[in-house]
Amino acid sequence: MLKAGKSRGRRAFTAGLALLAAIFPTVAACKEPTLAELKGRLSDADIGERPKLCVQISELQLDDADKLYRSGESDKGHAALVDVVAFSELARDYSIQSHKHEKQSEIAIRKMVHRLIGLKQAVTFIDQKPIQDAIDRLQKIRDDLLLAMFPQGANK
Repeated sequence: MLKAGKSRGRRAFTAGLALLAAIFPTVAACKEPTLAELKGRLSDADIGERPKLCVQISELQLDDADKLYRSGESDKGHAALVDVVAFSELARDYSIQSHKHEKQSEIAIRKMVHRLIGLKQAVTFIDQKPIQDAIDRLQKIRDDLLLAMFPQGANK
């Protein structure tokens, strides 16, 4: 009887491994889209989905900028930072135009500002100026989104 229990356990274990092997390629196929894929999708996307794509591109560019600045490649980091701001501006414009993803865009941009503040504190003094400029521009983008969401606040 004891042997039968062990063989059932082995069969269950083997079946579990077979299931994982069948699932693993599916999970691997669900990888995050690359920056190039997202940029390619942007022109074909519906106006209501463009803000979301632009925010995703900005976040990926911010990841790149962070890595580049921290590894001492400030010129390449600055180029990625320019893209962060540019795609955040596009996200703002598309979300205000379509009245979709305004809140999500504002929240994402606020988080990016916080990340940039942390990055600014981690880099040399010379590299802080372009990061501060990006922070200031992202804050303006957030203000524009908030004004679009809450226009009555502008009259007070």
